[in-house]
Amino acid sequence: MSRYRGPKLKISRRLGPLPGFTTKKSNKINRPGKDGNANSDTGKKLTEYGVRLEEKQKLRFNYGLTENQLYRYVKEARRRQGVTGLILLQLLEMRLDTICFSLGFAKSIAQARQLVNHGHITVNKKVVNIPSFQCRLNDIIGVKEKTSSKTLVENNINKNQIPEIPAHLKFDKSNLEAVVLDYCDRNDVSLQLDELLVIEYYSRR
Repeated sequence: MSRYRGPKLKISRRLGPLPGFTTKKSNKINRPGKDGNANSDTGKKLTEYGVRLEEKQKLRFNYGLTENQLYRYVKEARRRQGVTGLILLQLLEMRLDTICFSLGFAKSIAQARQLVNHGHITVNKKVVNIPSFQCRLNDIIGVKEKTSSKTLVENNINKNQIPEIPAHLKFDKSNLEAVVLDYCDRNDVSLQLDELLVIEYYSRR
């Protein structure tokens, strides 16, 4: 399945707030579709499969992943020791495009992916143009030594006004550099979802 390029507000109305997906808010309250208000009117509930599917879709759309990419992350999380759900979130939060979004370099993960693709971002002083690049502890995330790159990122930071940088990142705004101090804590993930349901969704595959 290819990356989603359709209407974003329809997805956020169906799944709830997705901070990495879009900052726009819809004026409509109901879920999309002619039966958008059916659940509240008739008392019908989603099936267990439907609930797990929606949690999985939250993760996929928020981080801008294809189905195959997300499945590979789940398999990698299972291989590692620890709480699988938390490890999955940590893997996604250590992606280069996600870190750029967390630092306020872009207003969404999709925009952060474009920044990386166009060669504006460096890791340990070397340009990296792969959005899915897995950053490691003590990596230094910076901006290319080019006036246009620095101006672009500075404008985005001033426009986005990120309220608080996650605790696992240390950001030097004057130099536009950040150091990865640790893996993220569950509280540092702004997306509201039950990651255990995502693992359960893939447990049958």
